[in-house]
Amino acid sequence: MPTLKENPAEAQIVSHRYMMRSGMIRQSSAGIYSWLPLGLRVLKKIEQIVREEQNFAGCQELLMPTIQPATIWRESGRYEDYGKEMLRITDRHEREMLYGPTNEELITEIFRGSVRTYKDLPKLLYHIQWKFRDEVRPRFGVMRGREFLMKDTYSFDLNFDGAKKTYNKMFVAYLRTFARMGLRVIPMAADSGPIGGDMSHEFLILADTGESEVFCHKDILSFDLPKDNIDYNEDFQPIVDKWTELYAATDEKHNLSQESLLAEDLVSARGIEVGHIFYFGTKYSKAMNALISSPSGQEIPVEMGSYGIGISRLVAGIIEASHDDDGIIWPESVAPFDIGIINLSSGNESCDSACEDLYFRLENAGLDVLYDERDERAGVKFANMDLIGLPWQIIAGPRGIKNGVIELKNRATGEKDEMTLNSVLNKFARI
Repeated sequence: MPTLKENPAEAQIVSHRYMMRSGMIRQSSAGIYSWLPLGLRVLKKIEQIVREEQNFAGCQELLMPTIQPATIWRESGRYEDYGKEMLRITDRHEREMLYGPTNEELITEIFRGSVRTYKDLPKLLYHIQWKFRDEVRPRFGVMRGREFLMKDTYSFDLNFDGAKKTYNKMFVAYLRTFARMGLRVIPMAADSGPIGGDMSHEFLILADTGESEVFCHKDILSFDLPKDNIDYNEDFQPIVDKWTELYAATDEKHNLSQESLLAEDLVSARGIEVGHIFYFGTKYSKAMNALISSPSGQEIPVEMGSYGIGISRLVAGIIEASHDDDGIIWPESVAPFDIGIINLSSGNESCDSACEDLYFRLENAGLDVLYDERDERAGVKFANMDLIGLPWQIIAGPRGIKNGVIELKNRATGEKDEMTLNSVLNKFARI
């Protein structure tokens, strides 16, 4: 965990500074990063939450390659249209290939080779894979890098009614997913861009350093989130209607006349996009001949949609939404470790023994624990622990250990409590 004391000169926003300083990432080349152990732990925790919620919603996971043949993109008509963001390559046999920026074509090819009848629908398939878009000016660390980790889901339905139900299902799944990460998201009607389609929402989190300006009705910020025991067979249209009937727009789509009517109910803030869902109907299935037999026996193109979450981008987004002047403040669900133990007197027999005992007992209770046993000044250890932002800190010094107590600090609130070692163990055994 190679931490830095000073802010790197190239880091312009909070998340980039703190990810570099806390030793989460290191730049390999412009817009491309290595994920070091601390950063990888966060990335994996976010990935797992996304995976669990997709599975719970009835999606099936697969894994598609990063390199795709150009032929399928020519079938859809997007190969020439996509632009310079696509990294085009040629293999030794002079076959045109590309590093996938998205996977609509490839999943459509997989579907048309596997599914023939409406009886096999609906289908929800997803993967979590690295993608590459050759941004002309990559910046802000992993917030706008060239290589990034993405979850993309693709839906296949018989007709528009079925596709709309699937779209609503993913809408609700996204609300649940981001809530588990401690985030309050606002769904906003969005342009479909190069993906295509005529129904699209992007999900934004509010952060002072957000990349775009957002405008919304203040009541959206206090909406209740979908319940934990949700049944994905129910009709989600009422939930989607509730979240979309009030005004919400990014700076690209906002309407000054509508906003003037809201008066004091209008909230203007900065936002970061962390997810995007699209319905695009038969755009790809028609072009690529992905047909199914309907109940009447006709061959018809399947209805499709896609649903993306930027997993690596979320790491930065969470930091932008949750930090202070001392460092990151991780929500417990995605923190790289649950607890950090600071030994104020490494080499002191009683301190070493107490800290090691706490470490192993907390680990045995199923918690991820980081133990700072370095021979460093207390101030350095305090600063590092605040920087990396673990939810809880256990501070153990010779005087406290002699009296049978340690100090427990809550990173988010800054509150400190003096507790016995057994009290600490009992507290976290119940979490």
